[in-house]
Amino acid sequence: MLNPAHGGTDTGARGQNAAMEKDLVLQMARGVKAELERQGFRVVMTRNDDSNPSYDDRAAMANGYSGAIFISLHIASTGTVGTIRAYYDQLGTPYVPSNDAVDTTEKAAPAADAGLHSWNEAQRAYINSSHRLADLIQIELAQKFNGSADTSLGAAVRGLRSVAGPAVAIELSSVSAPDPAALANSAAAPLGDAVARALTAFRAAPPGGAKQ
Repeated sequence: MLNPAHGGTDTGARGQNAAMEKDLVLQMARGVKAELERQGFRVVMTRNDDSNPSYDDRAAMANGYSGAIFISLHIASTGTVGTIRAYYDQLGTPYVPSNDAVDTTEKAAPAADAGLHSWNEAQRAYINSSHRLADLIQIELAQKFNGSADTSLGAAVRGLRSVAGPAVAIELSSVSAPDPAALANSAAAPLGDAVARALTAFRAAPPGGAKQ
């Protein structure tokens, strides 16, 4: 499940020449989808136009598919151009709305606990698998996008919090590039390949060796 963030009246980050994150991530998502499908993955997108489904609507789409993996795509307002980072939701950290995909003020994720959770904490039961997936994706991203970090980050990511399954956010830097549209276009294929490789590794060797 690919989730191009923002949409409609929610433009996300804004760059030069009226560039808007909502348009750039949709463009990038289409390229990522094409690469994933080329490699044999079935891909569904939460939006394929300038609509803006709610967080809960997007999560409900993912939750309606058995075994779905949710990947939310963003473009940062700042950062070193051409670098990219994967995030998993740091549950327990209050979400502060902003134009950025995540709030990275704290880094350590609390351990998952057992039992029933509210809709707004559906991700809690999957925090470990989401963390592992984010790390696998980041390893691949570091090889394809020079200057990118080697490890993922835990952060408050509201768009992941209601997903009942492995879920990560991926954020490209940045909308402040001289030509952000060209950046999003050029990033799509290597990003899709990185995600495909990480998903293959994630499925092949889940914790304890059990098939996910």
